[in-house]
Amino acid sequence: MPLNWSPLKWTDNPQLPKAEGRIAAIDLARGIAIGLMIISHSVSGLVGIRNVPDWGMVPVHLLTKFSSSLFIVVFGIALAVAFLSHTQSDDWPKRRLKLWLRAVEVWFWYKALLVIEMLPFYSPSEIVDALRYGRFAIWVEILGFYAIALLWVPLILPLWARAPLWSRLATIGALTALTIWLQSLTFGGNDILKALLVDHEDHYTWGQISRAPLILVGLLIGEALLRCYFDSAKRRRLVLTLLSLGTMMVAGFYALAFISGDVHAAMLAVANNVGKHPPGLEFMLFSLGGALVLLALALAGGAKAAKALLPLTMVGSDALKAFIFHIVMIFLVLRFLWEGEGMYTYPQALGVGGLLILGAAGWIWLTRWMANHR
Repeated sequence: MPLNWSPLKWTDNPQLPKAEGRIAAIDLARGIAIGLMIISHSVSGLVGIRNVPDWGMVPVHLLTKFSSSLFIVVFGIALAVAFLSHTQSDDWPKRRLKLWLRAVEVWFWYKALLVIEMLPFYSPSEIVDALRYGRFAIWVEILGFYAIALLWVPLILPLWARAPLWSRLATIGALTALTIWLQSLTFGGNDILKALLVDHEDHYTWGQISRAPLILVGLLIGEALLRCYFDSAKRRRLVLTLLSLGTMMVAGFYALAFISGDVHAAMLAVANNVGKHPPGLEFMLFSLGGALVLLALALAGGAKAAKALLPLTMVGSDALKAFIFHIVMIFLVLRFLWEGEGMYTYPQALGVGGLLILGAAGWIWLTRWMANHR
């Protein structure tokens, strides 16, 4: 039966197509996000942002700001591709449980890596405080976000699968408006709760409500991808749509920067994470816009690009393992055991980041090889 996809009524055909195996372009997009994140963490963890030269901040470190938005959007895409078509089937409870068990796994590694990150510079009582959600670390907090998101996203997937497009878009808009309102509240002085829900300027964490629109955008793209990816004409339209939206968002950022009178200062602010926690308009225009452009390029390249950029694709095929590898190497091995913080120049830190990408890809390949030969 042909797939009749109306851009205004996605529920006309209740049977969403199912992907046969992995879509390599998704792994590549996720790998690009992780690669940019590894480069950013290598620099901030080994050199420190204050010691980065001007040419390192703009353009190099500026471009790594595509990472967080791309990572979260691809998270939504992967959920749509792997789970959305199963939400009305008899085995959905089993698949939902699988997501919840994954949440427990991610939460465990979040707490374990939190100890590794904080070990060299914090007292045991401060580390315990962070383990009990009394404070937050920095570099590993994205895992904490995913651990919580994997608890509530499975609950909304069946509703999302049945909802018409207009209500999905309205939900994204409503959550964005809710975020803006909640950020103006004090939460009775409970900064930790505010940080967990909508970000807080004093805590480098990721709010569930403030980042939920990115996940939902990813779900929309993921469903479109299932309907379009294996039809070359439809896939081209999807790629052009994503490319156009991303380009317009980045152009919107530069338009605002031009109006402000100092484009370089605006780029430097984004490179320094201004507007990242909590999310601000300029930062999100640049970050999400760039993420959509990179996603479009990955989808356009398809399996050929995924094969040509195999280390990134390999890294993207097991994001958790890649995340664990690079955090252990940067913070346990290089910073703590080798006492390497401040011992690297900026170009050296970039080189370390590149080696860690290759190392993570090699580690993922090795562990799979070992599992297949037991």
